[in-house]
Amino acid sequence: MQRPWYQQFWPWFLITLPLCAVVASLYTFRIAYQGADSMVVDDYYKKGRAINQDLSELKEAERLGLTAELAFQEGVLSLRLQGQHVEGEAVRIRFSHPTLADQDLARLLTSSGDGIYRYRPEHPLMEGQWNLQIEAFDGRWRMQQRIRLPIPDRLVIRAGH
Repeated sequence: MQRPWYQQFWPWFLITLPLCAVVASLYTFRIAYQGADSMVVDDYYKKGRAINQDLSELKEAERLGLTAELAFQEGVLSLRLQGQHVEGEAVRIRFSHPTLADQDLARLLTSSGDGIYRYRPEHPLMEGQWNLQIEAFDGRWRMQQRIRLPIPDRLVIRAGH
């Protein structure tokens, strides 16, 4: 007497192969959906035109001879500006991760009495490459540079370099 089909090996083997392919494709879709690339910009033309307008702010920082000294010790970011800038003016600092937009950080900082801007981030910044922008609160000048975190001792950023 022959056994029923569900008690034999080959039908279950043949069912398992396509089932594994379906499960793998669902898992691949889940990975693709959760790890969506945030680098793509919807309006790339408008962004490109804005970049050309931003060059004047970089040239203004170079004309003023601005230099920024950045240090990160004991969880506190400290920034000292030198050059022909308004003493005590607020500055905006931005850390932009090249690929992970959710890690970006932007803050408006004011200086203390000794002329140093200090900030303690709520969460530690990831190690690796970052795009750093330092600009006047009103956008008159801006310095930018690609940096690597963590900063070993101090980092000097010169406008125009």
